[in-house]
Amino acid sequence: MSSITELIETSETRIFKAVFPNTTNHYETLFGGTALQLMDEVSFICATRFSRKKVVTISSDKIDFEKPIPAGSIIELVAKVSEVGRTSCLVKVDIYKEDMYTYDREIAVSGNFKFVAIDHDKKPIPILD
Repeated sequence: MSSITELIETSETRIFKAVFPNTTNHYETLFGGTALQLMDEVSFICATRFSRKKVVTISSDKIDFEKPIPAGSIIELVAKVSEVGRTSCLVKVDIYKEDMYTYDREIAVSGNFKFVAIDHDKKPIPILD
């Protein structure tokens, strides 16, 4: 079995997306709800890769929308386990925005998502064996 440090490193998850007008608000920036959905998805994948168990989101915390993400941007979502409990793990997610036609890149959104491992009866179980 791998060490927790190795599991954390190998479970880091990255997803790239283009921001198209159908995902933006009337200010032509990415909807906050769309950003949250993408963050929950990438953090779920990360927590699942980390534990290799069924996990569910039990909370999200401190979502900081630091910069608007305009239509026509490329975004990269990076999820990494930051804390491990007995039945749960905390995943930190950063969304980086990139201009499509320059090398400008910066963090736009950051947040934390907590997951708990569950059994077939949806009862909490140890996140790692």
